Amino acid sequence: ILGTTNRGNPTAYPTQQPDGTWVEVDRTQELLDRFAERQIDALITVGGDGSLTIGSHLCKAGLRVIGVPKTIDNDLERTTQTFGFATAVEFATECIDRLISTATSHGRVVVVEVMGRYAGWIALHAGLAGGAHGILIPEIPYRLEHVAAMIRQREERGAKFSIIVVAEGARPVDGAYTLLGKDVGGAERLGGVGEKVAQELSVLTGKEARTVVLGHLLRGGQPVSFDRQLGLRFGAAAVRALEDGLDGVMVSLDPPTVAYVPLAAAIARLKTVPLDCDTMLTARDLGINFGDVPPLVERS
Repeated sequence: ILGTTNRGNPTAYPTQQPDGTWVEVDRTQELLDRFAERQIDALITVGGDGSLTIGSHLCKAGLRVIGVPKTIDNDLERTTQTFGFATAVEFATECIDRLISTATSHGRVVVVEVMGRYAGWIALHAGLAGGAHGILIPEIPYRLEHVAAMIRQREERGAKFSIIVVAEGARPVDGAYTLLGKDVGGAERLGGVGEKVAQELSVLTGKEARTVVLGHLLRGGQPVSFDRQLGLRFGAAAVRALEDGLDGVMVSLDPPTVAYVPLAAAIARLKTVPLDCDTMLTARDLGINFGDVPPLVERS
């Protein structure tokens, strides 16, 4: 968009050598020199754990840095919510609503794969809001036998369709993540778990199963009003932080206010879904299956 690139890490930048090989080179000082040449004495870095980790490194190298949490995954610590998350959940929920119509008319199992490498926030919230019957998230290794049992139980009760929402980082018990390969920077590309789950459920249940991968559709489009306001609040707070002389902090949603937290603390670890949070408890109360236990059997 700005004629630049979001690929690469200045601390380990892929650089081609005269012999054609590629090595990772630390170009931090070059970056700092460019800032100095252009009389830029501070940086507001907007992004997820990758962008903010780079920002934290530059801060330690002597540049003033303020972080702004922006990721649809909602997996940054020390903030109640990142901007982009609400929009992704809204779109995923709308897609689930639409898929329920076709799943109902054809009596199918529809598996909806959403983003979420190591945290299942989108899958959980969209699945709950959209009325999914099963949700598979990275925090809970699954057994598809339990999901299949839930599907069969629904069919016995007259419900011929089921919607299963799967985060891209979901994995089976004693299993590995489903990978598509690696990107240019060498990071693993997760994906394909939705199709894998659909195929296995089809075998286990004898029902036709289809997969819909939302993927990068969740990252685009017009933001919902909550994200528009949150983005404006975060941006204004970041500028105020610079005006107040702050450094090495991230703006954070701490309802009802926007606060500041140490940038290093925000990236210390990923924020995953607490298995005892209210949203999880609500989903289980509604009978949504997470693949970790068999479906409840109603007493006659």
